[in-house]
Amino acid sequence: MKEKLIQRFYDVFSAEGSVDVYFAPGRVNLIGEHTDYNGGHVFPCALTIGTYAAVRKREDHKIRFYSMNFEQLGILESSLDELINKKENDWTNYPLGVCWAIKEKGFSIPCGFDILYFGNIPNGSGLSSSASIEVLTAYVLREMFSFDISLIEIAKLCQYSENKFNGVNCGIMDQFAIAMGMENKAIFLDTADLSYEYADILLEDAKIVIMNTNKKRGLGDSKYNQRRSECEAALEQIKSVIPVSSLGELTEEQFEANQNAITDEIQRKRAKHAVYENQRTIKAVEALKNKDIELFGKLMIDSHTSLKYDYEVTGTELDTLVEEALKIEGVIGARMTGAGFGGCAVSIVKEQVIDSFIENVGKAYKEKIGYEADFYIVSVGGGPVKL
Repeated sequence: MKEKLIQRFYDVFSAEGSVDVYFAPGRVNLIGEHTDYNGGHVFPCALTIGTYAAVRKREDHKIRFYSMNFEQLGILESSLDELINKKENDWTNYPLGVCWAIKEKGFSIPCGFDILYFGNIPNGSGLSSSASIEVLTAYVLREMFSFDISLIEIAKLCQYSENKFNGVNCGIMDQFAIAMGMENKAIFLDTADLSYEYADILLEDAKIVIMNTNKKRGLGDSKYNQRRSECEAALEQIKSVIPVSSLGELTEEQFEANQNAITDEIQRKRAKHAVYENQRTIKAVEALKNKDIELFGKLMIDSHTSLKYDYEVTGTELDTLVEEALKIEGVIGARMTGAGFGGCAVSIVKEQVIDSFIENVGKAYKEKIGYEADFYIVSVGGGPVKL
């Protein structure tokens, strides 16, 4: 892969000078959805698929971007002297936002660069292609210009970039999982204070299978920001009866005892999901530690049900994948993952039934939805690295 990227870089830009190659993973969240901006727990892991970059410094302030995934757009050019979110920047607003955030945080980027990207995360799938390119860009800049910045600080900086430069009110989970990924481990992260621990993913005779609806969607144009504001409104009301700073601080019992303080029924449902999903995530990690994969699977299913009825972020495509998956003997658990409204579902499937699982779920999905779903058997990988 490294040689292929360097050769393509030379074809696109020019063949003089040395080129460095880097990689950052995508991520999938096993459980704990829409909890990261509610001060709750999440349980994501980095994947072995992700985003690659080949890069070389320039002697001026120009930044020239090229993506092997959007070759029809050609080279898109910007300048360090004008880091502004513009529609014509297209996908490069994500790496440009990182450059902007790095400068905002007091670091100096002394010169421009030519950079070529290639991602093998399906675009718009909900496996965090945007956070992957952000963390990758920040990591490249750290290595290229010797910035004194930790991987956790990179995650925070990339979240800041997406919030402030790209206008997506995302939580910290995606960037954190990608920056801090570790092979064969998921990250049990408390988003309230960023305390975390690694937990072994010991699935024995089962594998993680990701099911892609192939329904395209972007965070910015989904109802993501709306759900976040609904939770914030619910929190403000519940604060009047119990002293909490986030919904993630509440137990199920506390929520049940105080939920009537939330006068709007929809906001109450959103808050219920945030509270119960957080507790499910805590229980799921405990189940994994106890090697109780069946309980872990049941909690995944409960998570999807809550996301469907209380948070209302699933939709026909995701519901169809999960419903059909759960009809197959040997499926331990399945749920939507990511922001919802399309994207992917994640399932844990016994190895001996994976082929028939993909065939049968795929057939039923195409019959009902009218187009095909894609399936990926994934492994749990590490964080960003220079190749």
